[in-house]
Amino acid sequence: MKPRITEPLVTPPLVTPPLVTEPLLAQRWSPRGFDESHVLTFGDLLPLLEAARWAPSSGNTQPARWLVTLRGEPAHARLVDCLSGGNQPWAPRASALLVAVATQAGDDGRPYPWHLHDTGQAVAHLTVQAAAQGLLVHQMGGFDADRIRHEFGLSDVQRPSVVVAVGVLGGPPLPPELASREARVRTRRPLSELVLPSAPDDLPGPRLAP
Repeated sequence: MKPRITEPLVTPPLVTPPLVTEPLLAQRWSPRGFDESHVLTFGDLLPLLEAARWAPSSGNTQPARWLVTLRGEPAHARLVDCLSGGNQPWAPRASALLVAVATQAGDDGRPYPWHLHDTGQAVAHLTVQAAAQGLLVHQMGGFDADRIRHEFGLSDVQRPSVVVAVGVLGGPPLPPELASREARVRTRRPLSELVLPSAPDDLPGPRLAP
């Protein structure tokens, strides 16, 4: 698949994460300036969903479920209405909006204690597969989970965990405030802040490069 890219584009300054050798991971970012003329079909999304299906899960419980909506479909507009005010200005431009739904228990009522972790694994796999197809993904936590449950008839054990926008860059410029956020340099905490000591005298900070 070779997505059609139209001008003008807003892309963040290039940042190459130290030690990350896989380009699909190193170049990943979460845009808002999607091309509202770009079209995806359900078939285009099947490789993404298949990658998510093969993500690891605790005891192979596979708790991730997916709501899939394509721009132009009524379901897409209904899902946009469930988003927070900060996401509604840009998210409708995405070719597809998906909801990753975490199943909290099995059919027998047995709880899945790692449902959120495992669903996150599925989302991460979907994101990498999207990048391999030349697509971009923006994950959103700003949405009304109860409204999504009501709108799409989810059960009590099905928890909307994240909304995922999928598409390509392009189309008209974003509003200035969003465009400035889009162009910010990506930053992360240094590893010295993220790796915890495993013993009282273990000080990982001096051993780790930022």
